[in-house]
Amino acid sequence: MDGLALHIGNGVLDAPVSIACAALAAAALVFCVIRGRRDLDDRLAPMAGLVAAFVFAVQMLNFPVLPGVSGHLLGGALAALLVGPWVGALCVAVVLVVQALVFADGGITALGPNIVNMALVGTAAAYGLIVLLLRVLPRTPAGLAATALLASVVSVVAAALGFVLQYALGGTTQLVDYGLGAVAATMTGTHLLIGVGEGIIAATTVVTVAKTRPDLVYALRGTRLTTTSTVGGAA
Repeated sequence: MDGLALHIGNGVLDAPVSIACAALAAAALVFCVIRGRRDLDDRLAPMAGLVAAFVFAVQMLNFPVLPGVSGHLLGGALAALLVGPWVGALCVAVVLVVQALVFADGGITALGPNIVNMALVGTAAAYGLIVLLLRVLPRTPAGLAATALLASVVSVVAAALGFVLQYALGGTTQLVDYGLGAVAATMTGTHLLIGVGEGIIAATTVVTVAKTRPDLVYALRGTRLTTTSTVGGAA
């Protein structure tokens, strides 16, 4: 795993943890398929394809965070905002599978842990915060942008901490010189900065879509963006 990036490579986690995460990921994705089918309609189905393609494309583009450290959009918050938590988790999972199988970005044996962290934990953390923020923030472009930014930061950090837990349970390689605490601090600090970069991308994308086609933003279903400071209703 280069530079403590979030895509886990082969051999970083032991077999029991990798297998347990793979089983958890499989069960959770089946549940997402069942729940996601309730949301799919003529608008959401093509949007899901566009979201998966966009997340895949943007994940291929790294941006500098610190000297020698780069980051890229994980996509959990963006997907949750645009297509909801169930379909959003599936979109991110599909991207991770393609990246692992075709581009060797993330190990095959670590596919389960990567899906748990980025597709499941990241998307769930993002959507939970999105629901909360859209209850208290105005549904204006600024309010939606703030929601996307904060949800992205929380999503990325939550996914990073998911890896820290997995590493604590079954890490097989020494990633830094000072133990688990140093791994946690490095992952949290680095991915906090990555989350800010992701948040800017997600906020720009979601606000742009919402201004032209608010019906395509899952988090705004049933409402529209306003230019006033009135508080929005529940997501």
